[in-house]
Amino acid sequence: MINLWKRWKALQAKGIMGINRRNADYVLKYNKRSLYPIVDDKIITKHRAIAAGIHVPELYGIIETEKEIEKLDQIIGEHSDFVIKPAQGAGGDGIMVIADRFEGRYKTVSGKIVTHDELEHHISSILTGLYSLGGHRDRALIEYRVKPDPIFKNISYEGVPDIRIIVLMGYPVMAMLRLPTRQSSGKANLHQGAIGVGVDLATGITLRGTWLNNKIAKHPDTTNPVDGVQLPDWDGFMKLAAGCYELCGLGYIGVDMVLDETKGPLILELNARPGLNIQIANDCGLVLRTHAIETHLAELEKRATQETPDERVRFSQELFGHVSIATV
Repeated sequence: MINLWKRWKALQAKGIMGINRRNADYVLKYNKRSLYPIVDDKIITKHRAIAAGIHVPELYGIIETEKEIEKLDQIIGEHSDFVIKPAQGAGGDGIMVIADRFEGRYKTVSGKIVTHDELEHHISSILTGLYSLGGHRDRALIEYRVKPDPIFKNISYEGVPDIRIIVLMGYPVMAMLRLPTRQSSGKANLHQGAIGVGVDLATGITLRGTWLNNKIAKHPDTTNPVDGVQLPDWDGFMKLAAGCYELCGLGYIGVDMVLDETKGPLILELNARPGLNIQIANDCGLVLRTHAIETHLAELEKRATQETPDERVRFSQELFGHVSIATV
């Protein structure tokens, strides 16, 4: 009992956020339930982002009913690669990534060959709500397949790495690079076996990572170090994340982005209930940083002033950035 008490006190001193605190002090406090559909439905998020001039993967088409599955050929057109995903899916479930065509069939990123009938069956499963939040009927979207920037070639296994930045009232709090592995079947999902790597907010340089809740320094498949990698256009990612506060109106979100080799930073989706593994990846608690932002917001309120996304990024980088890999 004494050891548990000491451990709890140590976590508290480090500012580690638990799920109950996240839900009570941040999700419920800063996120209006009426705004949840904006982030829970990828199609709504995509349309709002496009209207705001924010870059997202191109949308090829939407299928809403069983009858509309007949439009699949027309939607795919001449595209040899594309992604099929549920509009209200979570955790990467229900996403099918087609990398190429092969002898009248399709090849997934993992090399599996699927038929056109199998694509239609998968879309039908999406529509029934098999992968949606709450099991409700859903819509399927077919969109551009992101081609990851070559910088990830040595530290990722297939799939597309993504970058998550947690944002509080428009201020970036903490960042993580998620790297697919063989165990995660090429998906950048930590619960399925992907790697989470902390990222210094000021520089965009990667820190050490976490895999299956254990700290690691090398990718298990490529055996290359995951730390010390300079992510390109880091300020662009930070400004994109900060601007998502105005995009959705939710105060506490996770912004998931990717770096395409030709299109640059793209927003994939927003999350109103971002997970807490990002703390392990950064070896740092969220609470100390969120409290600093809340204190700053209170001071701004007294002066009746607000900051622009650029100013919010600068504040976070100056206060939370410049982390040394040696200290992580």
